Amino acid sequence: MEENKTVENVEEIRQTVSLDETDRSTSSTKECKKRDKKDKSKKEIENLQNKIKDLEEKILASKADLINYRKRKDEEVSYMLKYANEDMVKELLPTLDNFERAIGLDDENLDDELSKFLAGFKMIYCHLVKALEEYGVKAIDGSNKAFDPTYHEAVMTEVREGVEPGMILEVLQKGYLLKDKVIRAAMVKVSE
Repeated sequence: MEENKTVENVEEIRQTVSLDETDRSTSSTKECKKRDKKDKSKKEIENLQNKIKDLEEKILASKADLINYRKRKDEEVSYMLKYANEDMVKELLPTLDNFERAIGLDDENLDDELSKFLAGFKMIYCHLVKALEEYGVKAIDGSNKAFDPTYHEAVMTEVREGVEPGMILEVLQKGYLLKDKVIRAAMVKVSE
């Protein structure tokens, strides 16, 4: 009987060891699963953080684009407002030229009818020039200056002694600026 008891004890011990090993393997499997879940959770967190960074960068880029768009739009509107009268001024310049030609007909005799008639022209001309100046229109002065292609258009050249080459000899048609923009270059005769 003692032998049977010993065999039974051995069997019990085996079962206990077997249960312990099963428990250990089950607990190690559980630990592995927990570690896997932690690793997956960490990866998911990293992925989500990367997505958040990408979205934040996209938002910042969108804000920068919007700010740049607003600046460009403001500059365009400012430019349009600054030069809004350009077409009207261009339309008036031939009339101004005609007034200058008519006034140029006047001679020293102030008693004749032409002089009296041109006195009215001079008043209209002065009023028109004053009105244009209020809107920022200025004549380009070119007499006795060096030729500048930004402001002058050379239509004739002439060799003249005592005058350096590239100097303006005569203004054939006045040029005009609207604020700081050339709306018509002055037509000039230039020395060679």
